Order: sequence, then C-alpha cells, then structure tokens
Amino acid sequence: PCCRRYVAGGQCKSTARLEGKVVIITGANTGIGKETARDLAQRGKVIIACRDIAKAEAAASEIRAETGNQQVIVKKLDLADTKSIREFAEKFLAEEKELHILINNAGVMLCPYSKTADGFEMHLGVNHLGHFLLTFLLLERLKQCAPARIVNVSSLAHHGGRIRFHDLHGEKCYNRGLAYCHSKLANVLFTRELARRLQGKFQRQAGFTANALHPGSVYSELVRHSFVMTWLWKIFSFFLKTPCEGAQTSIYCAVAEELDSVTGQYFSDCQPAYVSPRGRDDEIAKKLWSVSCELLGIQWD
Repeated sequence: PCCRRYVAGGQCKSTARLEGKVVIITGANTGIGKETARDLAQRGKVIIACRDIAKAEAAASEIRAETGNQQVIVKKLDLADTKSIREFAEKFLAEEKELHILINNAGVMLCPYSKTADGFEMHLGVNHLGHFLLTFLLLERLKQCAPARIVNVSSLAHHGGRIRFHDLHGEKCYNRGLAYCHSKLANVLFTRELARRLQGKFQRQAGFTANALHPGSVYSELVRHSFVMTWLWKIFSFFLKTPCEGAQTSIYCAVAEELDSVTGQYFSDCQPAYVSPRGRDDEIAKKLWSVSCELLGIQWD
C-alpha cells in the first residue's frame, strides 16, 4: 500500500561497484549496519567491526552465503574502550593496505547511566568519542586511498541535543533520552568540522568527503534498553522502516556517484535534510573537536 511505501522512504538507486575497494562498517552484526554490509558486500570487500564476535560471525557467514562474496571479514572492536579501538586500528593497518569507505554506524541508545572503560558517559563515549578516535586513527590510510568517504550515522534526534560542556558525562544531571540526542548532535558537529578540515586543496583534488545521515525510525534492536520503547516499537512497527529500508541512506552516502564531491552535509531518505541551528554552529563544532581531542589524549590538527 502507498502508506507503507511512504514509510519506506528513499531508496539508493546507485549500482556503483566497489571492486578492489575496502569498506569498514562498525556495529554491522544487526539492524541497519547489517543491512548496509549486506548491500555493500554485493559490491566489494566489507569489514564488519563489532564488539560481539559470535554475533558478527553469524551475520558475516549469512552475508557471505547470500552474496557469494568471501571478502566479508569480522574484526573485534569495542567502541566503549579506547584500548580496543587502538588495537583494532593497529591490526587493521597492519593487515589491510586499502581503505576507501568508513561507515561509523554503531550506536547505543537509551542506556541506563553507565560509563565506558575510560570513564566517558556511555552515549557520548560510544556514539561520538569512540568513532572520533577510530576516524583519527584511520584517517591517513583513507587519505592514501582517496577518493574516500566517511559516513556518520546520526539521527533526527540531534534536534533535541545540545553539547553540555559543563557536564559532558552527565554526572550532574542525566536523562537517557537526552543523552542520546546530545550524542547524535555531536555526530553532526563532528561531520561538519571534519569536512571543513578536509577541505581546501587536498579534498578538492582527491574527493575525500564526510557526511552524516538520519536513517529514519527503524524497527531494530537499538531500543532494547527501554521497555516502553520496545513495546511502542512493536505496536507501531507498521509505521517504522525495516532495517533494510533504514540502511538506504547509509548506502547512498557510501556509494552514490553524485556525492563524489559533496561533503559536510546531512541526509535523510537519500536526500539533503534540515540540520538544527545547533548542528550548524561552527564555534560549538570547533570547541567539541578540541574537547574531544583532550579527552582522548590525541593531537588532531
């Protein structure tokens, strides 16, 4: 029915091949990450970077069987632990000579208050800081292999977010719904500042881009931490995208030929979408960048 078609939203029409190219997708053992991996595995080599190796292997073998592509590889990555992120990057750089597309897809949502191994609030730590560090560690390899793309999965929820520099880790005041919104705003600001830094001579010559996206409201495991949301998701599942429909904009940002030189943008349903005023604030973006570097103990100029 047309209502269902409307819910499904935009579809990635690109048939671009990725022969000889390498894609990393974080959190690709379930939900939209898995569907993104399934699609891209029909085009080229995919590395599934996940915390749960057993789940990731199950997803990878299903995708290998379905696509006939044996180049679907699982590597361990726990975004809630900077040691694990550094180990993943070190191992990847030693084993793989190429990297063309990095899809920062993994995320947590509505967690009860908790901290990462490094003492970061869980939403900010996994959704923003973990991917910030991962991107930093893989950036040189992406540059060497340009044209390259970085795709950050954000959310419409960024409209409800603000970067609370005075209480980044929610120690004074914590609301798990808002914590998710804050982290998704951080994704948008990170993308914006990253694109700005990649621009200039290098980006124009090489087509090195960074874009963010809203996948849509997707029926997936992401709401598992909330009984109420899980219940609502079940009731309204007809009005939610399937993971396959939700993956379309990620796939679009990763492969669509018309985005070869488009950078620093935010997409939804495979087209440019409205970004909140806070998500367009360059001063906050710059400040978040330097605070993130400080927290992670890195120098990224």
